[in-house]
Amino acid sequence: MAEDTARTAESEQLEGSGQLEGAERQPPAGRDAEAVGQFVERFAARLVEAGLPRMPSRIFAALLASDSGSLTSAELGEQLRISPAAVSGAVRYLSQQHMVSRERDPGSRRERYRVHSDQWYEALANRDTVMKHWEAALRDGVHSLGATTPAGIRLAETLAFFEFVETEMPGLLSRWRIRREELFGEGPRG
Repeated sequence: MAEDTARTAESEQLEGSGQLEGAERQPPAGRDAEAVGQFVERFAARLVEAGLPRMPSRIFAALLASDSGSLTSAELGEQLRISPAAVSGAVRYLSQQHMVSRERDPGSRRERYRVHSDQWYEALANRDTVMKHWEAALRDGVHSLGATTPAGIRLAETLAFFEFVETEMPGLLSRWRIRREELFGEGPRG
């Protein structure tokens, strides 16, 4: 009890002096910091199993689990116990994949990294350019390997799959927007 009182008094002093940056913060009411940490690591492990690099997976999971959907580099480093360089590299990767965005608070030089409630939609919707490049490479491969060779047939089937996905994706994303509105209503959700 005395230890808790001393810790609270110290936190209040640090907060008043602006030195709380990097100090241990209390989780919002109703959240168990340990359970949140376990979720972040479990979900990150599933993302790694699916092929995402480890550090971007951890950062993405931490952002997803934050109430605001955004954290600073310092907050991510503190929560995940990682270096600023690790945060920077992982955020760069996630930005390139359209999984997070960078923002600045008005009047601040500090960047915040945000995951949006429709991040899966955005990630899929922005795959169009990547898919076009893959399709072009596969077409070249079919031509180079010969359309009737086993390898050429395999590439042609892969190409046909990507072309199918490309034609189906706009309808799928449109249906998702309608379904999302039915489930969660209209308006921004972080």
